Amino acid sequence: MPTVGIEDLADGDFLLDVREDDEWRAGHAAGALHIPLSEFVARYGELAEAAPQDGRVHVLCRVGGRSAQVTMYLVQQGVDAVNVDGGMQEWAAAGRPVVDDNGEPGHVL
Repeated sequence: MPTVGIEDLADGDFLLDVREDDEWRAGHAAGALHIPLSEFVARYGELAEAAPQDGRVHVLCRVGGRSAQVTMYLVQQGVDAVNVDGGMQEWAAAGRPVVDDNGEPGHVL
């Protein structure tokens, strides 16, 4: 399982958040693409359109379990994808900004 830590992420890295809608609304990384795990296969085309053609997809969930599933699926599809260890909990703990749908400070559910 390809994995990176929060400290390995740089500004501008492509982030895919696979948490469910209520988790996303409470707080997420600004600029992340949101496709819930429960809808991922059906909405895969959205990722294909948004992801950088020659870049890496950094997959996030709350702690890393759901994002690990999506990462494995993406790797099987030939996508350069990595699971972000610790997910949004580690993101917030590291002091990275968490915003709600209005761009206001959010929190991790």
